[in-house]
Amino acid sequence: MDRTNEHDLEYRHGAHGPKYLFRGPRYEWGIILLRPGDSLSAHKHAQVEETFLFETGTPCIVIDGRAHRVRAGDAFRLEPQEAHEIVNDGDTECRIVFIKCPYLPDDKQEA
Repeated sequence: MDRTNEHDLEYRHGAHGPKYLFRGPRYEWGIILLRPGDSLSAHKHAQVEETFLFETGTPCIVIDGRAHRVRAGDAFRLEPQEAHEIVNDGDTECRIVFIKCPYLPDDKQEA
């Protein structure tokens, strides 16, 4: 069994960005906090499937060049090789839960 508490972990950029709750051995998952104007840069994965659950905010997710306006409660599952970017072009914070499977930490590629 593994246990963690998100409040004990730091976001990558201090008060925002991604933070991982679990990394390996079979999957990884965490939370992304995007402030207004922040974005998760365009990338894709060679073999990893990634799922996003949007808890708050109304950002735009761009998948293979096609923009989708998000609302709280939306979930997106992306296949390997689907390029994606998340842009918080709204005026409130955006909180996103993500899951990546399988656990391949060097799988990220520029889009």
